[in-house]
Amino acid sequence: MPKQTFLNLPKEKHDTILNAAIDEFAQYGLENASTNRIVANSGISKGSFYQYFEDKLDVFKYILTVLEHEKIVFFKDTHPPSRNMDTFQYFRWMIKTGMEFNSSYPRLVYAISRVLLGEGLYYGQMFAENRIKANKAFEMMIKQAIERGEVDPSVDVDLAVMIMETWSNAISTYILNEGMKQKDIMKWVRSAKTQEKIDKMLYVMEYGLRKTESQFVAGI
Repeated sequence: MPKQTFLNLPKEKHDTILNAAIDEFAQYGLENASTNRIVANSGISKGSFYQYFEDKLDVFKYILTVLEHEKIVFFKDTHPPSRNMDTFQYFRWMIKTGMEFNSSYPRLVYAISRVLLGEGLYYGQMFAENRIKANKAFEMMIKQAIERGEVDPSVDVDLAVMIMETWSNAISTYILNEGMKQKDIMKWVRSAKTQEKIDKMLYVMEYGLRKTESQFVAGI
């Protein structure tokens, strides 16, 4: 985490350094990121950088906390359109609402996605806590769906979590990679064509888990 000297900086200087780091990770990832470029692009000395952070990993971890904070603020006043949504309807809403959030902070989300998913660090020990937290939410969703009869009870919960996690990451990666090519990413995400693409991706995932009609009729 950053040192207090960084947190005490005026907002303009704080944001300049932060944005330089975000641009660096978005363009080069974590492994190939250069503290020299971050320093040069933020207009600070290298000595100042090490008064603020331990290293580039320290900067990246701080960027993660910034994203988490923005998500909390965003979802605090964002609620599903109905309380009667089943698990898959809720997951669909969650994915699409998440895309709205990502579109509001495209460079930040792209930088984190490039490092965690592009470099595979999301699946390693370094960020295991982040992954465990996300997967616990998926696990709860699956177990509740089984209790409500929405998911085949013979489904392996751990496997279902893996599928939801993989699908969620795949959709996020697709949207970010394609969205970053657009002039107006928010407009593109909200377009009927993009929404249809997301629906089709979610359809493939959903009907690999949902009970079939014959299972509902038989009361399985």
